[in-house]
Amino acid sequence: MTVVELTQSLNIAAPELALAVGSMVLLMIGVFAPKDSANSTVTGLAVALLIGVLGWMVFFDEQGTAFGGAFVQDSFAYFFKILTLIGSIVALVMSVGFAREEKFDRFEFPILIILATLGMMLMISATSLLSLYMALELQSLALYVIAAINRDSARSTEAGLKYFVLGALSSGMMLYGISLIYGFTGHVDFASIAAALSGEERSVGLLFGLVFLLTGLAFKISAVPFHMWTPDVYEGAPTPVTAFFAGAPKMAAMAMLVRVVTDAFGSVTGDWQQIIIFISIASMVLGAVAAIGQNNIKRLMAYSSIGHMGYALVGLAAGTVAGVQGVLIYMAIYLVMTLGTFAFILAMRRKDEGNVENISDLAGYAQNSPLQATVLTILMFSLAGIPPLAGFWGKWYVFLAAVEAGLYPLAIIGVVASVIGAFYYLRIIKIMWFDEPEGKFVSTAGELRLVMGLSGIFVVGYIVFGGPIAAYAENAAKALF
Repeated sequence: MTVVELTQSLNIAAPELALAVGSMVLLMIGVFAPKDSANSTVTGLAVALLIGVLGWMVFFDEQGTAFGGAFVQDSFAYFFKILTLIGSIVALVMSVGFAREEKFDRFEFPILIILATLGMMLMISATSLLSLYMALELQSLALYVIAAINRDSARSTEAGLKYFVLGALSSGMMLYGISLIYGFTGHVDFASIAAALSGEERSVGLLFGLVFLLTGLAFKISAVPFHMWTPDVYEGAPTPVTAFFAGAPKMAAMAMLVRVVTDAFGSVTGDWQQIIIFISIASMVLGAVAAIGQNNIKRLMAYSSIGHMGYALVGLAAGTVAGVQGVLIYMAIYLVMTLGTFAFILAMRRKDEGNVENISDLAGYAQNSPLQATVLTILMFSLAGIPPLAGFWGKWYVFLAAVEAGLYPLAIIGVVASVIGAFYYLRIIKIMWFDEPEGKFVSTAGELRLVMGLSGIFVVGYIVFGGPIAAYAENAAKALF
């Protein structure tokens, strides 16, 4: 690589470079700043850094291929990177008060968030199996530590250990799949793999490699049957960490999955389509059924997340531009609904008990906080896919793409799973509005009220301003075809 090529590559990857350098600078500030102010200083600067990178992504559209074809900056990458940065910023802002109350407000936490976000952004732009794996591990190693960040909590430590062990297993399976793909094609970059597959008969060994690769990717989006870590980690990790896990990493993992199957394996769509259809159906059905019996709202949101990943995969299974567009729209809507819901979960705090997590603790919430209960009701209706809220339009796009691709059984199963899943969302609404109050929550922090309000406005107003989002999603989807 010449000096000119290196300079161009660094210019294209400027947002990622800013996060990498910024994280190192913040680490030095955290180490040498006065101990009593290190955390607040580093957290504030971390949020400012993420907002600055987000602004760079929005206003400077620098596209191209970098680092010898291992990294690409295109409309698809921009769409998901913006979602990932929003998820990271909101999760970090929502964590400030909770971390202070639970005594784990350490300066390492925002730095780990930045490093995980850096890994996610590299994952989204990876166009080589090796750059994909390295980015995935950068994200994963930071997430393992974040899950166990509250060292005084046995639940948090257990969550981090479970995530680490199962995550290492999935990474090993993915790496085995990468080695098989390289062995049977002789390439690791997506374009060369696609060219090799289009010109010859695919081998059984290559299909095994594809299966192992998709296994590792499915683990990262909590798709069934690789979901086993999700309920325990969501419940055990501190709530702001759970909010982070439910948002930004899901954006990056879904982007990575979509890019791999369309860029590298677009010529063998029939093979990976069968796998995607299976895990989509399994995720939708298990997410709808398993959440019904949950009493802990974080575990319920874990199964809800599994189900929503299944719905998003319906669009990918179509294997068309419209299907990928549906995935992008669905993930954007899912991010807003999830962050808004976790803002409420963080607000479930009593003076004597601290943060509570049981669904029964929401009893009579509407009598004490009618406005917040109304917004949570709107979010629950949207998660259930009730028209005309944003959640309905997300499902509309993916189911329509499936129908247009002739996948009628998949669309029908998705609709039935949506109806079943609506039960546990409506159950929360019923408990809030019709059960007798069990006690008041303390006053909600301003940043949580802001997230609640903005998410509620987005969900209700999507029918009005959803057009530009759909148009940008279509443009981003076309970048892959």
